[in-house]
Amino acid sequence: MPSHVLIVEDERDLQKVIAYNLKQAGFDVVSAHDGETALRAVREERFDLVILDLMLPDLPGTEICRRLKANKETASIPVIMVTAKGEEIDRIVGFELGADDYVVKPFSVRELILRVRAVLRRADGPGEPSERVDFGVLRVDRAAHRAWVAGQEVALTALELRLLLMLLDRRGRVLTRDLLLDEVWGSHVDVTTRNVDTHVKRVREKLGAAGDYIETVRGVGYRFAAEPPAEGADRAARTPTE
Repeated sequence: MPSHVLIVEDERDLQKVIAYNLKQAGFDVVSAHDGETALRAVREERFDLVILDLMLPDLPGTEICRRLKANKETASIPVIMVTAKGEEIDRIVGFELGADDYVVKPFSVRELILRVRAVLRRADGPGEPSERVDFGVLRVDRAAHRAWVAGQEVALTALELRLLLMLLDRRGRVLTRDLLLDEVWGSHVDVTTRNVDTHVKRVREKLGAAGDYIETVRGVGYRFAAEPPAEGADRAARTPTE
């Protein structure tokens, strides 16, 4: 059964473009042009994901997100905020309200679809992580505590590997510095978010061609790419012996 997606967008042309492309990608789509219609829709139907514009004619998207996350029946529905407001404080507020991703206009519809798929994968539940993860030119064997880029082993410390796996296992999702600090270092450790930045930089440098998979979300934290780059881009980074 295709995923059921609600698009909340008052710009009619943009709403039609998003809806058309999602349908072409195999999604079942319902559209709402204002906040009250969107809230009524989620009361009447079960959605797998909501694409939510922040600037609507009646209610701000932040209020809609707050209501969805405050209601136990809708709290688990993933929300992707789509807005022209790209300031750092706007993104931080969005994530604090429980948004799963934040896309700034203008954006690529293809990128939006990739993010929709990534968020839906996470919503399905992580399950048991596989022992070996292959992503583009990167391979990680969590059982052996080893990593390779383009066939060449990369020497990572235990902490660096934990940081990499934290990002990799939640690829496509923005992880705040505070969350990384708590999950990787432990909240009891006397370190600061500067340690996160320092270690992310070090991991990127060690990963070389795969370092670009770790994206910086300014003012918020980091995100591992939702999808690996095109095959041609990977091939250019591979060693002749791979």
